[in-house]
Amino acid sequence: MFTIGEISKLFQIDIRTLRYYDDIDLFKPATVDHLTNYRYYSVDQFEQLNTILYLKALGIPLKDIKLFLDDREIENILTLLKEQQRRTEEKIEEYQRIRAKIKSRIEQIEDASNKEELYKIREVEFPERVMVLLKQNIHKSDNLDMPIRLLENSTKMKSTIFLGKVGLSISINRLMQSKFDEYDSIFVIVEQESARSSTEVEEKISPQGTYITIRFAGTHEDAAPHYRMLLDYIEEKGYSLIEDALEITYIDYGLTGDPSQFVTEIQMLAK
Repeated sequence: MFTIGEISKLFQIDIRTLRYYDDIDLFKPATVDHLTNYRYYSVDQFEQLNTILYLKALGIPLKDIKLFLDDREIENILTLLKEQQRRTEEKIEEYQRIRAKIKSRIEQIEDASNKEELYKIREVEFPERVMVLLKQNIHKSDNLDMPIRLLENSTKMKSTIFLGKVGLSISINRLMQSKFDEYDSIFVIVEQESARSSTEVEEKISPQGTYITIRFAGTHEDAAPHYRMLLDYIEEKGYSLIEDALEITYIDYGLTGDPSQFVTEIQMLAK
């Protein structure tokens, strides 16, 4: 017979875990000294504990392990392993999505942090992008926390995916009237998240194409003069504006407490 301390050392498992397994009837001692309350285990139980530790190492929930131990059959262990295989494949897909998002965010921050690209008008090819937007009049001085919450609550998406992906749009009509202080909608760029779940928001495709862009240090409050620069450039080139302007703040208080590091970009699709 072995004490709980000896089993703990033999199997490299915490004594508290063994006591917990006893409490939930997963792995009970062979006998308990009712005078001292000491737990004692037998060699015959080693195989059972090995099975528990093996299945636990595969990530199988304790409740499922207990159900198997109560009815150990080949068919049951195959069912248990196949179900865990399915769960594992789902987790792999989830982590692959997370990895892609992290990679994309790193590239975006590194690119946005390049001070040499500030205040340059560029023609950039963007792929088709899916946006979920909430149409709402927003002034450049408005606090965006409430509109962001409204956008989040109107979709299945969580705030954790909003960082660096929220933007504002100005309609062509406002641009033609040089109204650069008022926005028509707030949007979030969707990658692989679930899209809209409410009639309050709508899904929109931002077309693939060449966008006239400019990046500047600051936020939406500093954007107005840069709209005029882009419109003048479009006119000089003989282009036509064919979509509402997009304005995305890549670096703000969510990433740094230093306002001098803030970076915002305006994008206008033109041909």
